[in-house]
Amino acid sequence: MKYTITIHPRYQETDQMGIIHHSVYPIWYEMGRVGFCEALGLPFHTIEEKGLRLAILSVHSEFIKSSRFGEVYQLETKITELSKVRMMFTYVIYNSLNELIHRGYTEIAWLNVSLRPINLQKQYPDIYALFSSVIEPQL
Repeated sequence: MKYTITIHPRYQETDQMGIIHHSVYPIWYEMGRVGFCEALGLPFHTIEEKGLRLAILSVHSEFIKSSRFGEVYQLETKITELSKVRMMFTYVIYNSLNELIHRGYTEIAWLNVSLRPINLQKQYPDIYALFSSVIEPQL
């Protein structure tokens, strides 16, 4: 499953050169993850109501071309890896010419409310099956 959102950068997200600041991309990634889970039928608030937490273990960004205020972008989000304890969301961003300008990923751990890692497959098999059904391995 691939989830796509349109991003209209805000002026406050730019640096002095009018380019989107590198610190903004993880925020855009979160927008993609939240939307992905909603589209999957498991919004973040429901995940949390079930006693689960999603903790970011790592963030990776690759800047291919600059993004600027005043332009419109498409962010595609998908899950490319899933284990019993972790999953990886990957992100690609295209400009209005459909050129790849950015790619990245986040590694996420499943935790309980005490912030301890859990075996999602064992403790929440329905959620594990749902996420397993939409994995798109990286090419």
